[in-house]
Amino acid sequence: MPKLSMPNKYKSILDIMHTDIAINEIKGHFEEGLSNELNLIKVSAPIVLNEGNGINDNLNGMEWILAFDALEIKDKQIEVVQSLEKWKRITLSRYGLTFDEGIYTNMNAIRRDEKLDNLRSLFVDQWDWEKVIAKEQRNLNTLKSEVKKIYKAIKATELHMFEFHPMLRPVLPNEIHFITTQELEDLYPNLTPMERENVVAKKYGAIFIMKIGKKLQSGEKHDGRSPDYEDWELNGDIVLWNPLLECAFEVSSMGIRVDEDSLLKQLRLSKNEDRTTLEYHKSVLEGKLPHSIGGGIGQSRLCMFLLKKAHIGEVQVSVWNDQILKECKERNIILL
Repeated sequence: MPKLSMPNKYKSILDIMHTDIAINEIKGHFEEGLSNELNLIKVSAPIVLNEGNGINDNLNGMEWILAFDALEIKDKQIEVVQSLEKWKRITLSRYGLTFDEGIYTNMNAIRRDEKLDNLRSLFVDQWDWEKVIAKEQRNLNTLKSEVKKIYKAIKATELHMFEFHPMLRPVLPNEIHFITTQELEDLYPNLTPMERENVVAKKYGAIFIMKIGKKLQSGEKHDGRSPDYEDWELNGDIVLWNPLLECAFEVSSMGIRVDEDSLLKQLRLSKNEDRTTLEYHKSVLEGKLPHSIGGGIGQSRLCMFLLKKAHIGEVQVSVWNDQILKECKERNIILL
């Protein structure tokens, strides 16, 4: 079981009632900024999906997807959403959106296999977003441009909260630093991927780690990624340095979506070529879906960071084991 990382003599800056009020302030301000910066409209999203069409995200491919049978739906299992990466791209097509237009939504998921600690819960809440791009925009310049827009919205929200809550002092730098997973390995070959992230996040304050999913020159992966939604050459994570917990703090995963070539390549590398027969994958291979870029931004993660909380349970309601409940009580951490 992961060990909780607790700061010494912790005391929340905001009490439980004002925390709930501040959560709504953050979400309202950030949503508006995200929508304006990326030209997105808000849409409704599913909580459950049909099994077997390839639309539900299988994450790293080892997680147990929660599923059930419904009384009025015959011969099909219903799956609880793990994320909406593929659903969003289909929705762009269904809504008839064109170049530089996109959507965002509230994504709520239940992940049974999540390891519970300060940053992770069984309940996952994200702003999931997706935007149409042209084929010739499938490059690192496009990726970096969208990252900078998202970071601008995060930084603006931090300053907004400081204006109304002066005790929430800003810590983020003005600019985000870009680095690839291979560059990290070259710089720190004797460190683990997480240790590398800690070193560089502390140095720059905010980083975007690019090219996640493929094997590095060492033969190891920096981290896992599903092979069928992000192009491993054109993706990454927004990671902030958390001075309270003294660790790298991921708030967003995003990337340019696979095209025909990258999908086939990544399915072959991951030994998942059987997925080419699924409805979603056939649509990509036949060129029926728009080229797009998208990702997810953790709602509870962002609130936790901006409100300077020690545990994600301070900004979301979830279920915890007895050990976590005991440790939080001993450390003066009040869970919602």
